[in-house]
Amino acid sequence: MHTKRKICILTSVHPVFDIRVFHKQAKTLAGAGYEVILIAQSGRDEVVDGIRIMALPKPRNRLCRMLLTTSTVFTFALKERANVYHFHDPELLPVGLLLKAVTKRKVIYDVHEDYPKAILAKAWIPHYLRRVASTLFTRVVRVGFRFLDAVIAAGDDIRGNLPRSSKLVVIGNFPSLEMVGHAGVRHRLERDREHAVLIYVGGISESRGVKEMVEAVNYLEGRARLILVGTFSDSRLDKEIRAKAGNNLEVTGQVPYESIPYYLEQANIGIVCYWPDPNNIAASWRNNKLFEYMAAGLPIIVSNFPLWKDITEGNNCGLTVNPLDPREIAMAVEYLIEHPDEAKKMGENGKKAILEKYNWENESKKLLTLYDGLLEARL
Repeated sequence: MHTKRKICILTSVHPVFDIRVFHKQAKTLAGAGYEVILIAQSGRDEVVDGIRIMALPKPRNRLCRMLLTTSTVFTFALKERANVYHFHDPELLPVGLLLKAVTKRKVIYDVHEDYPKAILAKAWIPHYLRRVASTLFTRVVRVGFRFLDAVIAAGDDIRGNLPRSSKLVVIGNFPSLEMVGHAGVRHRLERDREHAVLIYVGGISESRGVKEMVEAVNYLEGRARLILVGTFSDSRLDKEIRAKAGNNLEVTGQVPYESIPYYLEQANIGIVCYWPDPNNIAASWRNNKLFEYMAAGLPIIVSNFPLWKDITEGNNCGLTVNPLDPREIAMAVEYLIEHPDEAKKMGENGKKAILEKYNWENESKKLLTLYDGLLEARL
């Protein structure tokens, strides 16, 4: 057991109970015997599932977060004198490098996104500065890479922005097998050939295809209903979507991670229709909701991105569509309604793929191997 090894996980951006940060990585490390401290935005200090949470105050705006919150993160982290500092946000790169210089302890950077591509789509950055900012960010990370002990990438697509090195490891964002055990699909399509319940889990925005999904449901004129599990990016969009969808829509708001299987059980089709933006296409391998639908045994309808086509068609677990065409999305829903046996088989195939390949239990072994190697620890 690693009872004398202290791990300090840092995030200034992600919520305290973020799925990857808390429910996957922190719980895995705590379960392996490490002492785990999580510094994140929260309402109070507390201990949850053996993980000690140090609460950061919620910043008033992005600038305050980047300047003041990151400074607080450094102060809190330095006091812990941890064996490993594991940070999750690009804005914490200076904090990680400073901790390395001051404490001489191990430092890990966990890269969640293809940030150079993401910067090109950031609305808050003026258009004329985005490409410059993207290039500058890439260069800064490459310089910082030299001084870090390890870099974790959430997907293979992120590798291209980082130097080739033995200290770079890819650890995917796949669901835990607990999602398979808890989510028992109600095959309404077997009992009712006239109606479907679609589910979308995650942040709700225009670029994530909420308008097209609602229009597709409306085209089906009562044959389908959409459940949105998440929060809208802005109140204007929230009002607009609710007005368009009427009784065909249910919005749950943000729900605890443990409650997601309950909502998946209410549906019989999982849907992700992101717009084909460069960052969305690049992030397709790292989209957790796609794999959660598969874990729940739901046939899936997803954007026809190359990687999602490979996953969907390779495992025969759903259908791909043009995400910008609501009628095509509606036709895919209609096909699954009218072919319930095939839809059920797709769901079973998706669940099998999770059990065999796309699960956190496989990825967690990589995380523990990385930590064992850094600390020269043995179970």
